[in-house]
Amino acid sequence: METTLRTIAKAITWQILGLVVTGALAWGYTGSVITALSFALSTAASGLAFFFVHERIWARINWGIRKRHA
Repeated sequence: METTLRTIAKAITWQILGLVVTGALAWGYTGSVITALSFALSTAASGLAFFFVHERIWARINWGIRKRHA
């Protein structure tokens, strides 16, 4: 099982990538930097929270995990 700190680090790095991509797409569609940043930041904040919960739930599910033999 992953540590909480590892899950948080993964969530943050994933959201940084998502923030950049979403901001660029929103800017391309709207032509407004302010609208693009506001949209990207709101999706990043909600995505961070949902990713963390999603990862912690999956960390408790043993399906598809092979145990290492010592």
